Amino acid sequence: MKRNLLPAASLVLALATAPAFAKGDPEKGKALFYTCTGCHGIADYKNAYPTYRVPKVGGQNEAYLVAALTGYKTGDRSHPTMQAQAQSFSDQEIADIAAYLSSLKPAK
Repeated sequence: MKRNLLPAASLVLALATAPAFAKGDPEKGKALFYTCTGCHGIADYKNAYPTYRVPKVGGQNEAYLVAALTGYKTGDRSHPTMQAQAQSFSDQEIADIAAYLSSLKPAK
């Protein structure tokens, strides 16, 4: 019995301390993502950093997208273009974009 309590307690603690994020609206996110398609919507696109292939973000995990965009917004992740874009979004807009992108099928 005691053996089962430790994993259960660890799970509860992890869930309680996990950062919460706003519920996103995919329709609003679709409208906000429009300007992002200039880089993230072009097959095999490389930006100003010739060795950097711009990733496809459609179908990505919603929580990951929120964390990534928030990281760019706060400066924890470094990429000048992405930082500028993310800093223009509110936390709700980030959630909306993540909800939209996670609803798409992954690009092949």
